[in-house]
Amino acid sequence: MRSPTLLNERELLLLLKQGDDDAFEEIYHLYSHRLYSNLLKLVKSDDLAMDLLQDLYIKLWNNRSSIDVDKSIRSYLFSIAKNLAIDFFRRAARESNLQNHLITVGTELYNHVDDVLFHKETAVVLNKAIMALPPQQQKIFNLCKIEGRSYQEVALILGISPATVGNQLVKALRSVRAVMMNSQDALIIIVSLILTRGIK
Repeated sequence: MRSPTLLNERELLLLLKQGDDDAFEEIYHLYSHRLYSNLLKLVKSDDLAMDLLQDLYIKLWNNRSSIDVDKSIRSYLFSIAKNLAIDFFRRAARESNLQNHLITVGTELYNHVDDVLFHKETAVVLNKAIMALPPQQQKIFNLCKIEGRSYQEVALILGISPATVGNQLVKALRSVRAVMMNSQDALIIIVSLILTRGIK
């Protein structure tokens, strides 16, 4: 895997700060594999490592304006990864019983999205957000988030790499969550939790 020069990295970060999707995608492809491997060593779960990787890149995008372009993006990303893993273990240790309950309930909610979104307005907003995605992102979102398939399964179905699945899913989540955040419906809290964790 190639690494950017300091100059190229700085240029990438400047573009990212401006909201450039190509720069975001380049950073994803440069570091996602190593970040995933690092997270997997920490949390010992493929699905959880993938979920944390999604969180990491969404966090990167949301905080892009505060990035210091003169500092190493690699160090910044690995620091976020470490903190996300630490936060997960802290929550698990502090609320293990509650977490098990939420996982059970969350799985039921996730597997019955229509039942969760009993307010039609929220269902309509979510559907519109998904339909507004580019075709490939729609497919990936539905396969990963609605059908609960793994990155590897989706990659085989669509004939693309797992890294591309991950990158496109992060973009899809970014777009869907942005639309949902504009909704005033109280059930947005539930939907946001589902989109954030992506329980499989």
